[in-house]
Amino acid sequence: MSRTSKPYTLARLSDITLGSFANVPSSETLNHLVRYLSTWSGSDKFFTLIQYTLKLIVPFLHLRARLQHRAGIRKDATSQVAPSLASFASIISDAKTLGRFWGLLPIFQWMISMERNPPPTRTLHTIERLQGWSMLGFYPLEHLYYLRAHDLIPASIPSLFAILGRKSKRISLDAHRLILWSCRFWLLYVVLQFAHLREDKKLLLTRQKNLKKGKGLSAEDKEDLRNRWDAFWNELVANTANLPVALHWSLESGLFANDIWVTIFSFINGIAAFRGGWRATAVPSVKVTAPPDTSGQVEEIKGQ
Repeated sequence: MSRTSKPYTLARLSDITLGSFANVPSSETLNHLVRYLSTWSGSDKFFTLIQYTLKLIVPFLHLRARLQHRAGIRKDATSQVAPSLASFASIISDAKTLGRFWGLLPIFQWMISMERNPPPTRTLHTIERLQGWSMLGFYPLEHLYYLRAHDLIPASIPSLFAILGRKSKRISLDAHRLILWSCRFWLLYVVLQFAHLREDKKLLLTRQKNLKKGKGLSAEDKEDLRNRWDAFWNELVANTANLPVALHWSLESGLFANDIWVTIFSFINGIAAFRGGWRATAVPSVKVTAPPDTSGQVEEIKGQ
């Protein structure tokens, strides 16, 4: 018995062509990706990972070109692709810095919320207060640096006394000094984060001990502890990678003679930060109590 096919009406042709996505299965991974990248923090982490991946590829391409030139495989000793990738990484860096112009808003939100719902210990409360104030120093200085570096504001501005009609010297806006002090505030945040993680570890060990003393660890308790410890170690890796980078940009002469080390540490931080954010948006958060993530926010701005 032959099967009669449906006639190809205009509606059916429309379903086959324009409605072809009906055959594509729904994807939780795609939903997760959209959910994560729709946030400012998620997109910043994603572009950080792309940026430093490109910055690691560029020297490799140059090295490969030189080796191939010596072996007689290619005519030129330089890569033609590397400059384009380096330019793209620079564009990402510039876009990320511009995108941080509203970075103070979540800091204000966090500091207000912190006073109404303080951390579980007085020590953590003090650490997070100091971290919040360090970010209140970091962001305005970074914004001024960006505007001055792009010649969007004058090299000096009148002081408050001059505005009030009194004679006073103008305030110099030196881009180098602005970014130096901005990074020093960031370095303070990173150092304080180690103290924060130490307190987090104490709380986790106490929680784990108390659960074991009770009825024993249920499957839910084990999963909760596993997620919390995973978040703790991930944040420790990210912050450890941030430390030498923050220190490098906070010193007049820097810490590393070769900027490849800055790229490597920033790449490690980028992986850890993206992983932490990805896991945090996969399920209802069970992260260790911590302030807003500022990992990867400053490391590129002096190297644009």
